[in-house]
Amino acid sequence: MIYILITILLIFAILIYFKMADKYNIIDKPNERSSHKEVTIRGGGIIIWLAALFYFILNFNSSFYFFIGITLVSCISFYDDIKSLPGSFRALTQFIAVILIFYGLDIFSLFPWWIITLSIVISIGIINAYNFMDGINGITGLYSIVVFSSLLYANNYINSFINNDFFIFPIIACIIFLFFNFRKRAKCFAGDIGSVSIAFWIIYSLAKLIIETNSIIWILFLAVYGVDSICTIIHRLYLRQNIFEPHRMHFYQILSNEYKIDHRLVSIGYAILQIFISAIVLATYDKNFKYFIFVGIIFSLVLVYSSKFILLKKWNHT
Repeated sequence: MIYILITILLIFAILIYFKMADKYNIIDKPNERSSHKEVTIRGGGIIIWLAALFYFILNFNSSFYFFIGITLVSCISFYDDIKSLPGSFRALTQFIAVILIFYGLDIFSLFPWWIITLSIVISIGIINAYNFMDGINGITGLYSIVVFSSLLYANNYINSFINNDFFIFPIIACIIFLFFNFRKRAKCFAGDIGSVSIAFWIIYSLAKLIIETNSIIWILFLAVYGVDSICTIIHRLYLRQNIFEPHRMHFYQILSNEYKIDHRLVSIGYAILQIFISAIVLATYDKNFKYFIFVGIIFSLVLVYSSKFILLKKWNHT
């Protein structure tokens, strides 16, 4: 019953937001680096923060630091969707939010300073990489459902570390968002508030699961996005480009922009690939050879990513 109520409330809320976005001109205008051509409502990802709000109301005692952190990054990201903010200010806000959840998870007393420092850097990197990967219809919603579903499975069948609703609520929100986004012509985009808040939610979940199981294997729940993001950054550094500027060099952008593959098919492809990897992780997490699997998955994804250069070479010769 609670899930039906949450669904109704979230649908009602996003429809109200569409009215407000139309009124106050909160829209995404395409440019030469965009993967879309139509003016579209921005900030539909506010539904993720609303899902966090409802979870917080129902689980106040166990989610205080998480909710404060996700509210902080969501507010700044939403403002950035409307009026651009300096990257340094966004990074500072993300740093404070990550510190909050690390404090709430008692990480500062569990690990040495160098692990904590590295974890903060990685967490901020994940937030921004998730944001950069949100560039075509459906990719953020579908991929996020896969990640949250993988975490839900781990919570139920491997190590119970949090209330199931912590994953079910964002899954419901992503499904509703996809109804408006997973179209040939999207009704709305997630905006920074959507991609950043989802990434923050996932970071909190992965950190808690890693602490409970004393294993980093779970980071592979983000393997597809992670390899695409890191390899693209390395490629752009090699080309001496500013990695903080918008671009069209991610693998998914080559497929959807240069090769004109339907955005929805590319998004489905990313989601299916992550499902396959998550299934391997869930099946081998307790095996002695799990870290060989870890290396094998990363290596395989790098090979898949490397095919981008073959595609680009063929494209440049046509």
